[in-house]
Formats: sequence, C-alpha cells, structure tokens
Amino acid sequence: MPLQMSAVMLGVGDLARSKKFYAEGLGCSVDKDFPNFVSLSLGDGSPDLALYEREAAAKDAGVPAEGSGFTGISFHYIVGSHEAVDEAMNSAIAAGAGVVRAAAAAQWGGYSGYFSDPDGYLWKVTSPA
Repeated sequence: MPLQMSAVMLGVGDLARSKKFYAEGLGCSVDKDFPNFVSLSLGDGSPDLALYEREAAAKDAGVPAEGSGFTGISFHYIVGSHEAVDEAMNSAIAAGAGVVRAAAAAQWGGYSGYFSDPDGYLWKVTSPA
C-alpha cells in the first residue's frame, strides 16, 4: 500500500494558545476539540493539522519531550502571487507569528518568506516566479 499522509501532528507547549493561533488567527476550522488534542482542517486536498500537548505527544511516542533549534521540518504554503505571500505572512504576524525571514525575491525566481508559529514550527509561504 502506498504511503499517504492523513494528518500532521504538532506537539505544542500551550494547546489553547496554538488553537487560537491556527483557528482564529489563520482561519483553520476546528474539527475536534478535546482537553489535550485539537484537530483542524486545512482545506480540501490538505492533511488535517493535529495539535497535541507536547509532553503527551512525546509520551505517546515513547521519546523525551525536550528539543530545540531546527527540527529538520518546515511546512510550505504555496500561493499564486507575490501579493498572496505578503497577505499570508501579514495574517500570520497579526495572529502572533514570528518573522523568521521576511518575504523577498528568491534566487530561484519565486518569492517567499518564513514565519514561526507560537511553538517555533517553521512555515514557508512561497509563490512561483
């Protein structure tokens, strides 16, 4: 059976803060809302985004919860124009995101920028040339 991704789970430090960031700030719809777990819809064609308390997620996986720096993963949001990149970046910043790299022309011809969510997860917003 080929590999499919149904959901991306983020271990977060403050579930209420992250839920507010993604639902209210970035407009994701909440599908499930439990005391230690929230599932959000990212729209048609995208996997769900699951938020789980970091300690509980680590325990579930059987690994330590500590970790810092670049985790080796970033999430990419591809939009249709430079203006849409700026709009997405501005929406994320208004919701509480940190600017990791301001949107600018990329060496490969497109336009992109990075923001981080309240737990430091990286999101790249990009448009083709």
